[in-house]
Amino acid sequence: MFLTFLYALSLGFIGSFHCIGMCGPIALTLPVQHLEGTRRLGGILLYNAGRVSAYTGLGIFFGWLGRQFYLGGLQQWLSITVGGLLLLVIFFQYGWKSFRLPEIGGFYTRRIKSILGNLLRQRRFSTLYAIGFFNGLLPCGLVYFAIAGAIATGATWQGALFMTAFGTGTLPAMVAVSWFTELISVQFRTRVRRFIPVIAGIMAILLIMRGLNLGIPYISPVLSPQEERVSLHCIKP
Repeated sequence: MFLTFLYALSLGFIGSFHCIGMCGPIALTLPVQHLEGTRRLGGILLYNAGRVSAYTGLGIFFGWLGRQFYLGGLQQWLSITVGGLLLLVIFFQYGWKSFRLPEIGGFYTRRIKSILGNLLRQRRFSTLYAIGFFNGLLPCGLVYFAIAGAIATGATWQGALFMTAFGTGTLPAMVAVSWFTELISVQFRTRVRRFIPVIAGIMAILLIMRGLNLGIPYISPVLSPQEERVSLHCIKP
């Protein structure tokens, strides 16, 4: 699982340069630009703590969802299917320029944006955590990639850790863009974003290999649904 979390961290870090373009306007309108020193830094960290908390919450839910497949003895097929779907999305999203991921839940998205707008208009320090939290719930292709990884972990706590690692990876760039508004150039962001499909593709291949039961330690260990169910039965009080 260490490699999986490392990929989550890498996906978050490299993907954060995409986040600057998508979420940067929100970060630049935070009510912290008039603050100085530690209070300004504290506000920026509070906002980002809200984002990471939202990702962790998503990880808990989707990790639990993936666990249901595991308990049904479908962990191999789940891992292979999620990895295969990721490869397809990467191909269409980055190889076929006219293709774009559909926006999920129009009413949901409008509702989240409405809440964010109300919070931003208040211009209060105390709303920063909530702004970050709801920002983290906005539909985003990069978050979809991370959610796929959380599902494939097949465990609630591992899904939470996966999404927390993903969110942590976004922190350096997102904190920097809030503190130094012109620090990261468009050209630099464009170059780094080219690595997003590479990292996502490696994660997809890792998930497929994990489901193939190749007997490779840490990468493709042998999974036994029957043994897992027996083990869970034995530890019940």
